[in-house]
Amino acid sequence: MAQVPQTFFDALAVRTWCGLALEALGRAREEIDAINVYPVADGDTGTNLYLTMESAVTAVEAVFAAHGLESGPDPRPTLADTARAMAHGALIGARGNSGTILAQLLRGMAQVLSADGTLPHTDGPGLRLALRQAADRAREAVAHPVEGTVLTVAAAAADAASDTDGDCGTVAAAAYRGAWAALAATPGQLAVLERAGVVDAGGRGLVAVLGALVETFTGQAPGAGGPGAGVHARVDAVEAPDPAEHGPGAPAAEECGGDGAGPDGPAFEVIYLLEADDRAVARLRTRLDALGDSLVVVGGDGLWNVHVHVDDAGAAVEAGVEAGRPYRIRITHFGLGDAHTGGGRPPRERVQRAVVAVVPGEGLAGLYSEAGATTVLARPGEPPVSGELVEAVRRAHAREVVLLPNDADLRHTAAAAAEQARTEGIRVALIPTRSAVQGIAALAVHEPERRFDEDVVSMTSAAGATRHAEVVVAERQSWTMAGICQAGDILGLIDGDVAVIGADVTVTAAAVLDRMLSAGGELVTLVLGDEAPGAIAEHLEARVRESYLAVDTMVYRGGRQGALLLIGVE
Repeated sequence: MAQVPQTFFDALAVRTWCGLALEALGRAREEIDAINVYPVADGDTGTNLYLTMESAVTAVEAVFAAHGLESGPDPRPTLADTARAMAHGALIGARGNSGTILAQLLRGMAQVLSADGTLPHTDGPGLRLALRQAADRAREAVAHPVEGTVLTVAAAAADAASDTDGDCGTVAAAAYRGAWAALAATPGQLAVLERAGVVDAGGRGLVAVLGALVETFTGQAPGAGGPGAGVHARVDAVEAPDPAEHGPGAPAAEECGGDGAGPDGPAFEVIYLLEADDRAVARLRTRLDALGDSLVVVGGDGLWNVHVHVDDAGAAVEAGVEAGRPYRIRITHFGLGDAHTGGGRPPRERVQRAVVAVVPGEGLAGLYSEAGATTVLARPGEPPVSGELVEAVRRAHAREVVLLPNDADLRHTAAAAAEQARTEGIRVALIPTRSAVQGIAALAVHEPERRFDEDVVSMTSAAGATRHAEVVVAERQSWTMAGICQAGDILGLIDGDVAVIGADVTVTAAAVLDRMLSAGGELVTLVLGDEAPGAIAEHLEARVRESYLAVDTMVYRGGRQGALLLIGVE
């Protein structure tokens, strides 16, 4: 079905483009993975680009959903809000070298699209400027740019767009044609591509994204009679490399320059998000550049995504700690795909069963990990996408996996991840936990030695028997089940519905706890956020001890979990 074309580059066009780009990368993912022979010949460029774009789409959809709840003549978000959400989503979800560069390309475009926050849309000239900014910012983010990579393709797209007058559709089609021509020439610029008989994998992904941009403004995908028709055959005819010939030991070149990773290159890929100021990041770039190669640092305004290939992964993380606060740290050993496995050792045997859980704070992540679970950290306002959950299931390295989303809003994301894992031969049971305290209850009765079905039933029963609540600060005025709340009010939510509105955190929490225990209970679980009052735990423990006989209380520190307090009653 033909896409309804967008006349201008407005918020809806950004949303449409992101969705179409995700679909295009999904269709091309396996092809792109197959031709990925560098920076490491690990066949994951297509997957990394897809996961990065999926994170951008999730952020854009969240902005539209939030505005859809507001009243007014036009509930849609502004172009600036949508573009910034796209860039932020890509930044926090960027995977691998290619995904990190894609995130910076989207950030460069967003800088132009959001420059004047009052403009409802931009036109052809605005799109030309955005494409140029994208190419320039991406190249600046790479420590040692090399031609014949996605950077070359992005620059060619921007050059072609700059030489074209017309509306957004015309400019997008010119950029797409320029990108295809540059992509077809990449084997002549990098010897590793020529030896493998392939084009640059990252550049191939960018062409798919630009094809989606053409479809956004013309209603037709390139190659189907629209702009750029007939260009596909030149590149799609390139034969994918034989995995046996161009596998992990094949020659590799650097996307960013250097000798590449592999038998003679750095052993680890290190990626993390970093909260730091510009001066600290400048020092970090110098430090990491001396430690390894394939260095790409993208972002700004206090939040960065850092990617580097090194032999000393600990030193790369330590450099991040010195610069600011690193989190979502991912370390991958190129030879084995597991940062905790020594070189030359055979892959470890799969365990029979594992638990994978989404947790809202660092404190809970530690608690769950101590109990043997593989965790996925969900920071406030940054829910994980399905690809992150699938990766966690793979990381658990088990034949059977129990998945705990611990959030009602993640049920569809978790279901998609479970379905994907099942296609890979992993038996997955999804327990629809709505809160981390329900996950704690489920994990407490988990017994890997039991039959899988029995274990899942027991964990599901424990979670279902746990009522959950949270104490949060209202962000805006709104109608609730308990009446009208104002911004700054303290809200007590029981099983997802607002039950108490107050002005004091401790008083509101006590009222919530009393309501929950009025129906009975044997164990109260309190998970404190880092902004909760210091004495709240002692106050609530004393209240339970004095007012409710034979009820025990457990207290945990959740860290930056979003809510001031999580409460569970079993």
